[in-house]
Amino acid sequence: MSSVDGSGTFRLGEVPVKRLAYGAMRLSGPGIFGPPRDRKTAVAVLREAVSSGVNHIDTSDYYGPHITNQLIREALHPYPDDLVIVTKIGARRGADGSWLPASSPAELRQAVHDNLRNLSLDELDVVNLRNMLGSEASIEPPLTALADLQRQGLVRHIGLSNVTPAQIAEGRRICEIVCVQNQYNVAYRHDDALIDRLAGDRIAYMPFFPLGGFTPIQSSTLSDVADSLGATPTQVALAWLLRRAQHILLIPGTSSLARLRENLAAAELNLPDESRQRLDGLTSQVAS
Repeated sequence: MSSVDGSGTFRLGEVPVKRLAYGAMRLSGPGIFGPPRDRKTAVAVLREAVSSGVNHIDTSDYYGPHITNQLIREALHPYPDDLVIVTKIGARRGADGSWLPASSPAELRQAVHDNLRNLSLDELDVVNLRNMLGSEASIEPPLTALADLQRQGLVRHIGLSNVTPAQIAEGRRICEIVCVQNQYNVAYRHDDALIDRLAGDRIAYMPFFPLGGFTPIQSSTLSDVADSLGATPTQVALAWLLRRAQHILLIPGTSSLARLRENLAAAELNLPDESRQRLDGLTSQVAS
């Protein structure tokens, strides 16, 4: 069984968590909507992740909706003392599975209570405000509403998701921000400067889509590096992220036990300097 100990730890709020975590989004049905095809396996994936040392799970009650959090509760409640569950609010699902903004105070309050109920918790460890309003929008109104829920004791820590540096700066004037969750990977590195700034403030950074947006030539380079190390491209991409910065926390998701084990094994993968340099150069490569 794989262990995530090799990934190291970083403090999320007041709790040190393993830097290689688990993202629960893909536990629900196709399109992150409805029940899973195999509920028994979904429960087994959650239990194996935690038994392998994972103590940070990323989720949201709009996954399913409600399904993913109910699976987490079924598999893991009562939760281990060191388990940190990070959830997101700010969106909702349409009847057709569409992703819609849900940022009014009433919608945010309902989302927090839905997460509490479906996870069977009295307080949420970390809640990320998912920005669905665009890169130019002010996040002050929804974040102020979330900060009010924090003052009521329903939320311990607050993070931001899908935000710009300007929105992060705006958010930090309203409340303490413990983490940022944006798209980032070895080929998509728009947040390089932001990551470096957050490191100085000890704010965790959680990249999503660790394998998204690759060109064919970039994918070929990643595969070549993986072959040279006897690893998979996924493991190499995750290992690169772990070594990019110590405050990066990974939340790869899967509904497969085999893929879970593959992901967790990235914690022990050593990237030689030559391999890291090849991967660092992926952003300069273009499709022919």
